Amino acid sequence: MMIHAILADDEVLSRQKLRQFLREESDVEIVGEGASAEETIELVRATRPELLFLDIRMPGMDGFDVIGALAGDEQIPMPRIVFTTAYDQYAVRAFEFNAADYLLKPFTSERLRSAVQRVREQLKVQTSGPAGSNGRSRETSSYTTRIVFKSRGRILFLPVSEIRWIGAEENYVRICTANETHLLRETMAHLEERLDPETFLRVHRSCIVNLHFVKEVRTESAGEFSVLLTNGNKVPMSRSYRSRVSQWLVRN
Repeated sequence: MMIHAILADDEVLSRQKLRQFLREESDVEIVGEGASAEETIELVRATRPELLFLDIRMPGMDGFDVIGALAGDEQIPMPRIVFTTAYDQYAVRAFEFNAADYLLKPFTSERLRSAVQRVREQLKVQTSGPAGSNGRSRETSSYTTRIVFKSRGRILFLPVSEIRWIGAEENYVRICTANETHLLRETMAHLEERLDPETFLRVHRSCIVNLHFVKEVRTESAGEFSVLLTNGNKVPMSRSYRSRVSQWLVRN
């Protein structure tokens, strides 16, 4: 399928560079360019593109305001958003808006190609699913596939498929992968909302596990339960969650 795209950036040179890189993507057609938030909103309404390359800092409203305006109009299919910006401090917020990618200027053609490929994959999933009554196609899943956060001065893009389990630590959550742990200032409730419940299950008020890494459910002393993961980690489980985890283990 042809991917129709709009470039939204108040810097002419930035749009020119993006145009040049996109010439290598034969299935991407640029249908408009906007230099301000208001112009971008009108272009999206007029052309209904599948993809929007969106700068964050623009005259008037910023990129997040653009998304808010588009989201408030149910007659307009929401395009996939790839942020293009020189500022790394907006990355976490950008992915709370389900951005397809976040390109930090100056980016390479290879980095852009990776972002476009991610959009292709998302659109493929979207078009294969049922259409909603308001004209917006519904994806098979609206849950996040990556968690983006700052760590030691870097922006990390962590695929949720790599997460083994998540534990609450006061005002933070600790995300545990096979070889690393990351401490984020986040709530368990908000994180749970972003994760696919078919894969991630809250087994305790302070623990969420990736069901794909659950090995068995154990009965501990005094009638308590725990979940044993494939890497040997053991996390506590409340009695109310035992049946659901056990049923998942039987099915898989």
